[in-house]
Amino acid sequence: MRSCDLAELLLTELHRADSPQQKAPLNRRLYHTLRGTILAGKLTAGTRLPSTRDLARDLDLSRNTVMSAIGQLAAEGYLTAQQGSGTFVSAALPDQRPLTPARAAAPQRNPRNLSRRGSLLTRSSGAERLEVQPFAPGSADYSEFPIQLWHKLQAKYWRTLDRDLLDYGQRGGHMPLRSAIAHYLTLSRSVRVTPEQVFITAGTQQAIDLAARLLTDHGDMAWVENPCYWGARAALLAAGLRLHAVAVDAEGIAPLPTDWQAAPRLIYVTPSHQYPLGHVMSLQRRRALLEFAARRRCWIFEDDYDSEFRYGGRPYASLQGLDEDAQVLYSGTFSKVMYPGIRLGYLVVPVDLVDAFDRGLYDLYRPGQLMLQAALTDFINEGHFNTLIRRLRVAYQARRDELSRRIQQTLGARVRISGQDSGLHLCLLFEGSDAAVDDEIVAAQLAVHGISVRPLSRYYVDGPARRGLIVAYAYVPTERVAPWAKRLCELLLQALP
Repeated sequence: MRSCDLAELLLTELHRADSPQQKAPLNRRLYHTLRGTILAGKLTAGTRLPSTRDLARDLDLSRNTVMSAIGQLAAEGYLTAQQGSGTFVSAALPDQRPLTPARAAAPQRNPRNLSRRGSLLTRSSGAERLEVQPFAPGSADYSEFPIQLWHKLQAKYWRTLDRDLLDYGQRGGHMPLRSAIAHYLTLSRSVRVTPEQVFITAGTQQAIDLAARLLTDHGDMAWVENPCYWGARAALLAAGLRLHAVAVDAEGIAPLPTDWQAAPRLIYVTPSHQYPLGHVMSLQRRRALLEFAARRRCWIFEDDYDSEFRYGGRPYASLQGLDEDAQVLYSGTFSKVMYPGIRLGYLVVPVDLVDAFDRGLYDLYRPGQLMLQAALTDFINEGHFNTLIRRLRVAYQARRDELSRRIQQTLGARVRISGQDSGLHLCLLFEGSDAAVDDEIVAAQLAVHGISVRPLSRYYVDGPARRGLIVAYAYVPTERVAPWAKRLCELLLQALP
């Protein structure tokens, strides 16, 4: 679409007297106007937008105002930035099914008869805004994963065709895999576990959902860290729980005296690598939390989502391994080591909950994928899993080192890197006079240039939010980290006043 045509359309909408956005800042008014124009079908899927320079000139706005609005729409999935080609209206929008020109012209209807819980969940969630993706544009890098070996292990079971592996996954999953996981967790994470306590899940989300459904009632209180992993927040809200946000500091979750007076039914924590700040919960805090849970008879859900990737300092044992009162449920995932789409994880529950979780898992989810579980069992037992972890640690550490080096050299004291001893992302905290900078605007500006980061403030449940950016590096090819890290830093110097 020509810049002058689009400008005429936008100017008409921007200056409507009845617009509820009239008193909003210009960048937000432009954002809402563009978004509404797209959803109304006036800008159809695949439409190429003019450059931000041309659009700013025709709208008589500053280029930063236009870049902020365009970047926010790109970050939320309404627009797609293609390096060297321009910015286009996305074919699949966050608010609706894939958009086609024919369908776009039809009037849109809001979802009808959503429950209060459903309305809350859809308003407060939105994985596309929170899922941490590689910061450099292009396809994610899975070159370290042994694809041919994995194909061979799966093909073996399809050739022999054990018909029992075609059935639902009863009794908590494939028992040989449960045994392999129990052995691995005992040695690597000091988890106290027998194979019968291990349940194979479709990832962490399902594990949280199952625990919430079986251990809490609608309206119960759940403690969550603040900031918090977005997936846990969504799962707990969907289960009808009231979220009580507890602040996080350098030693992990940091309850205030008023927090200790509360009566949660469930406590969700990421003690080995707090998501997203990256802090490790101190031993003193761990013991205090376990004592509180035992005294109040509440459950702790320990999400150990990326413990395999620790690059410095001494390793930390699991919180579950310190638990003397069987109050901790321990969850892990294969998505970080294998590949995200494998959708296999595990949940370790106390012995007295085994029968209930066995029935609950089967009745609620009808689990399956036994062929995949059998192949994964061989992958672990034959030593390929540990070999892959070692190889990934080397590759990811090199990528982390290059990214953090560039950031520290270029930005110095303007940002502080939090939690870089482990994990798959860096958390950049704005420091000094930059601490008040709107991280959503900065992330939106970076998105215009194809760089995908997430604003830290979005992960806070309530209360004052720390400003910063979450930058993933694990799935960026090693040779692309340096040039894109350089570009990231250049753009951050422009974005930070």
